[in-house]
Amino acid sequence: MEDIETHAEGMLTLPSSVIAIGAFDGVHQGHQAVIREAVKRAKILGVPSLIYTFDPPPRFYFQGVRILTTVEEKLVLLDKLGVNHVVIARFDEFYTMRPPIDFIEDLKKFSPVEIIVGSDFRFGGNREGDIQLLEQYFQVRVNQPVCCSKGKVISSTRIRKLISTGNIQESLSLLGR
Repeated sequence: MEDIETHAEGMLTLPSSVIAIGAFDGVHQGHQAVIREAVKRAKILGVPSLIYTFDPPPRFYFQGVRILTTVEEKLVLLDKLGVNHVVIARFDEFYTMRPPIDFIEDLKKFSPVEIIVGSDFRFGGNREGDIQLLEQYFQVRVNQPVCCSKGKVISSTRIRKLISTGNIQESLSLLGR
């Protein structure tokens, strides 16, 4: 496996790519499905895979929730999943006020053949950007939520709740490690 290349926002341009976008806090089984899809599609299309993520995760910035994986841990997990590039955008007050079109312009620098997001994906100031707006500019694949064996959606919020109630075993099974 080739080592993953990490880039600060604005420091990378690519002639083509498949991008997965998300906070990916925890890199849980649902995140892994999105990331694996991006890596698989990139290989099929013969282009690099790119993960566009945020530090800190938006929910931490807005709600102060527990961070499940540090940036370093996230990079190790993304590397194991075979990702070629990771762009880490600094999520701060400036970032939260950006219009959705600024985010779209940033994505154009990677010449995406496809972009893969979760079904609840939003972007830009006040979360004004949505999948429909993204589809006006790019080919978008939407991954549906992944459920556990009990039929419940796997999410970082659910994992945080399990950890806070001491249910470590179940949280680890949802994380997939």
